[in-house]
Amino acid sequence: MDPTELSAGALSRAIHSRTYSCVEVMRAYQARIDRINPICNALVSLCDPETMLEQARRCDSELSRGLSRGWMHGMPQAIKDLAATAGLRTTMGSPLLRDSVPTEDGLMVARMRASGAIIIGKSNTPEFGLGSHTFNPVFGATANAYEPSVSAGGSSGGAAVALAHHMLPVADGSDFMGSLRNPAAWNNIFGLRPSQGRIPQWPVRDVWINQMSTEGPMARCTQDLWRLLQVQSGADPRAPLAHGEPFPDWDDAADAAPSLKGLRVGWLGDLNGYLPMEPGVLATCERGLARLATLGADIEPATLGSSPAQAWQTWLTWRHTLIAARLAPYLQDPAQRAQLKPEALWEAEQARNLSALEVIEASAARTAFYQNLCVKLESYDFLAIPSAQIWPFPIAQRWPEHIQTNNGLIAMDTYHRWMEVVIYATLAGLPCVSVPCGFNIQGLPMGMQWIGRPRGEAALLRSARVYEAAIGDWLAIRPVLPEPRPDRGA
Repeated sequence: MDPTELSAGALSRAIHSRTYSCVEVMRAYQARIDRINPICNALVSLCDPETMLEQARRCDSELSRGLSRGWMHGMPQAIKDLAATAGLRTTMGSPLLRDSVPTEDGLMVARMRASGAIIIGKSNTPEFGLGSHTFNPVFGATANAYEPSVSAGGSSGGAAVALAHHMLPVADGSDFMGSLRNPAAWNNIFGLRPSQGRIPQWPVRDVWINQMSTEGPMARCTQDLWRLLQVQSGADPRAPLAHGEPFPDWDDAADAAPSLKGLRVGWLGDLNGYLPMEPGVLATCERGLARLATLGADIEPATLGSSPAQAWQTWLTWRHTLIAARLAPYLQDPAQRAQLKPEALWEAEQARNLSALEVIEASAARTAFYQNLCVKLESYDFLAIPSAQIWPFPIAQRWPEHIQTNNGLIAMDTYHRWMEVVIYATLAGLPCVSVPCGFNIQGLPMGMQWIGRPRGEAALLRSARVYEAAIGDWLAIRPVLPEPRPDRGA
């Protein structure tokens, strides 16, 4: 079997049993990337192939001496182009950082390297990760795995497409406004936004206030999601708000769990009509809920229990503030400011009009929202809601200015309003997994979010593992591979 067809867990076992050498694995992934990536543009800043093969030989030499770095020993990995990678440029999709080469790895990257990953390049992202559509002036746009003419989502669009096309065994993402949940949904894979503090970030300018963005795992199966989360998570003294209890080992018994009898799921849907949705989104998610019901889960209609309009205003205050702080180093110099995309400048301008008191009030509103969801989750094991409000839109479109609903055309008043559905897990800092739930008649994928209890990733993933076994027909639908280009000798 081609090693690129294996799950990351199976690949790890095959490498450690010497079924495949690390060099064979690297060559297989290089061949696949060489064939597919020119079509979809998911991976960028790819490293020299011979250098990567030399690293793979080193990994083989270590195994021959009985040494393993960890679960990811010899696995090719491309890191999202927002995370610092020592010696490999990290552009954040911005022309301001086109030639930026960090001298040290980010904490998550360091942990993945320590577990044996071989970093072969970066995965594409929007400029500074802003917007759920992966395009930027440095590398261009990433095409959806299932239909190259539409968006891959974002900001972890490159990672999602690389996974769907088996150009990576597993991938890292990051999530502020659905940045790994939306592309997971639109590329038929799994993505986990962990609890606030589960995966600490370093280096960062602020360790106290900026707690809404988090890194996290993406995978084609829940077991790989679990194992990558184990690698990425854990306390670090430089991140004082991170929680340090070790994430448990994968329980093989979960593979044999026959049902979800007694599982209580609150279905939020479109929040009683508050969230505009394109036709078919809710129905597709409800087919996923029907699969849950056949496994014994009890599905009930649920509400947020608080005003979604107020949650949006709270969200805007937080987002403007945090993004303006992130962009502050580039806003002072007029020449650099001129190179920022309009959406980034808009966020910064909105932040200028906020007072410190308004930010504190938004913090209090966020606290109340979190406490309210915790009360809701006393009645449910998790809350379910679509991962996106629309289907993937044309790749040349900057962002959707309207949503066509069954009741008419609804205008979007910001560049990210069409993704309002993802803000609730972020505001509350709760774990949230995006799981596949099928396709529309055009063959485009959709997913739904499961929002769990505080630090409840293990419970979410155990439920997702049982659900995964019931959606094998959807997971088996693979992207159509591009034909090899004659000039590449494939």
